[in-house]
Amino acid sequence: MTALLFFEKPGCGGNARQKAALLAAGHTLQVRSLLAEPWTRERLLAFLAPLPVAQWFNRAAPRVKNGEVQPEALGADAALALLLAEPLLIRRPLMQRLDDDSRCVGFDTAEVDAWVGLTPASTTRASLEGCASPLEHCAAPAAQRVPSPPVAGA
Repeated sequence: MTALLFFEKPGCGGNARQKAALLAAGHTLQVRSLLAEPWTRERLLAFLAPLPVAQWFNRAAPRVKNGEVQPEALGADAALALLLAEPLLIRRPLMQRLDDDSRCVGFDTAEVDAWVGLTPASTTRASLEGCASPLEHCAAPAAQRVPSPPVAGA
């Protein structure tokens, strides 16, 4: 099938479901952290430029959800500067085919199926994009996790 670069937020349940759907379809993945990747303006625009600016943003990011960041109110330059400074705001996953260098942002199942192919079971949901739970947050990446205090007597 197809070899893909898959940029994710480590620990994200939504990204785990997306990777599982791609692997079930026979694709191979080179998984990278969206948050740790050394993005440049040009590299990020290679993914985002075909989309309207508002679609560049992760709608589940806390600053977007609470209204602090309003993607529809931003121009391309301001949006790009914000995304480079705060990669958590980038819509995910970002995917890139290694055979033809084409790219995809987000995980609309019909679009991904047309782009690389998915199994019929994976296409039953209109979208695998977004957080797995509207009530719980994904685990923070390891570098951002606060260690639990030791348990007395353990």
